[in-house]
Amino acid sequence: MSLTVSMSVIKRLACTVLFVMAAACLVMPSPAARGAEQQTLEIASKTGVHVFAVELAVTDEERARGLMYRRSVPEAYGMLFDFKRDQEVTMWMRNTYVSLDMIFIQSDGRIRRIAENTETESDKIISSGGPVRAVFEVVAGTARKLGIEPGDRVATPILRR
Repeated sequence: MSLTVSMSVIKRLACTVLFVMAAACLVMPSPAARGAEQQTLEIASKTGVHVFAVELAVTDEERARGLMYRRSVPEAYGMLFDFKRDQEVTMWMRNTYVSLDMIFIQSDGRIRRIAENTETESDKIISSGGPVRAVFEVVAGTARKLGIEPGDRVATPILRR
């Protein structure tokens, strides 16, 4: 009888472990997002302050992958590429299936340039047009929809470092 009870306990324990593992898989970020730091970012424009949830890409690997292979990017969400200091930056859309707006940001928080509605899956070089500290990528049409323009101010923790 004790063997039967032990087997029953083992079965329940195994089911519990499998349930916990399955639940963990549901709440874990996608492989593309895993490891990327999460922050918020605010853009102050003529139309108000717009708040975004962002993935922060700071390593060479994170910056190289960017938003590649994603089938969608939610509104009010994006990826912020931190280049640590102002420098000329070039981007591309290789293996990126969603058209994006690329917002080029100087270290003082001002938007230098916006490349709107970028061409998906393209190796065409998109330049910052001068030195920038960061690039913020959001779903295409966001800048126009929210009235975000060059000269608007961006606030995010990386610009305070």
